[in-house]
Amino acid sequence: MKLLVTRRMTPAAEKALAARFDCDFQDVTAGLTPQEARQALADYDLILPTLGDRFTAEAFEGPIRCQFVANFGAGYNHIDVKAAAAAGVPVSNTPGAVTDSTADIALTLILMVARRAGEGERLLRAGAWTGWQPTQLLGTHVSGKTVGIIGMGRIGKAIAQRCHFGFGMRVIFFNRSPVSALGFPAEQIDDLHDMLAQADFAVVAVPGGAETRHLIGAAEMARLGPQGYLINIARGDVVEEAALIAALAERKIAGVGLDVFEREPIVPEALRAFENAVLLPHLGTAAEEVRTSMGMMALDNLIAFAEGRAAPNRVN
Repeated sequence: MKLLVTRRMTPAAEKALAARFDCDFQDVTAGLTPQEARQALADYDLILPTLGDRFTAEAFEGPIRCQFVANFGAGYNHIDVKAAAAAGVPVSNTPGAVTDSTADIALTLILMVARRAGEGERLLRAGAWTGWQPTQLLGTHVSGKTVGIIGMGRIGKAIAQRCHFGFGMRVIFFNRSPVSALGFPAEQIDDLHDMLAQADFAVVAVPGGAETRHLIGAAEMARLGPQGYLINIARGDVVEEAALIAALAERKIAGVGLDVFEREPIVPEALRAFENAVLLPHLGTAAEEVRTSMGMMALDNLIAFAEGRAAPNRVN
């Protein structure tokens, strides 16, 4: 079966994919446009896409040869799974492989924004550091503070576990459905605004998509307050970027740590100008063994489909 892999993978993942399928690896950095996605659906038996490839409803309107789409990544809001299902194309993802590495990035952002690590490195690299001073770059202590997690799925739970056991933080969370048996103290708060008002650090860990777009806007940041920090490792458009810029400019929140952006890879100059904004280029799963594991999980989904078995991570 002919497989399109829309971006280069790690050597180990590419070797495994090429050993099983007739692969076309695209050596590009930009994702497929809806028109290119439509053409790919007409030209290939199988497709392994990833973030930035725009498999919109429009892409599924033309003639379709593709029998299965195995997304590389846990998030799949760049694929219209309802349109895919209507066209008879199953879609899968790679959820388990990304959990720990994404949770690690959330803790990285918490520590960096609280301890002003980005500012400190810029100061040092600019040659402006004059030596240790008792009041230089005073930040916020993380240990013992309250973390509020928005979305208590796999990644949210992994973040909560790190915060509780690693930093002795009080864990509170907001989730649409009840969550129990976490194995450590955590309080579910049914109202998002109430939870934000109690949090020192609010971490966004919900899936992307229409239901969560702009879930965090001006009102939510006002509830977090001028002593609170916002962390987003979910999808960029879960946070309303214009409202975030306004909140930072008006000092309505203490700072922000972002690994994702609303119009990624575009990051507004106004956002880049804030010293209390830690901005990472979507590094959530950027470890070689993790990216290889994601590729292998996508391969498992493809092989299962090719052999007439149920794909283990089908989402539609």
